Amino acid sequence: MTQRFQRDLLRGSLDLMVLSVVSRQSQYGYSIQKQLNLATEGQVVLPAGTLYPLLHKLESRKLIRSRWDDSSGRRRKWYEITAKGKAALERQTSLWRQYVDCVGALLEGLGKVRPIPSPDSK
Repeated sequence: MTQRFQRDLLRGSLDLMVLSVVSRQSQYGYSIQKQLNLATEGQVVLPAGTLYPLLHKLESRKLIRSRWDDSSGRRRKWYEITAKGKAALERQTSLWRQYVDCVGALLEGLGKVRPIPSPDSK
């Protein structure tokens, strides 16, 4: 699939995606953007104007924490997942999988569903 996902479809899953990336290792903003892009084969391009407010929201909810580091010669804000964030990621992952299974079953079953006759089709 080469098309990017529609914004409406992404909106409900961005927290899950970012938590998933940060759960693997501490990362700074640009690195999170690149990891999402690579992992989704370019289907998810998260602009900075979307990512940083999302990171601030996740941090205010205590799902991630940040720290400044300049040991690489460049000052960067690094993000890591918290225990609360790991628990939220597990819950969201489970719910997402249930949702995907539900939609998949519905789409697979559409060919088997018989139309319900409308009252005026008698």
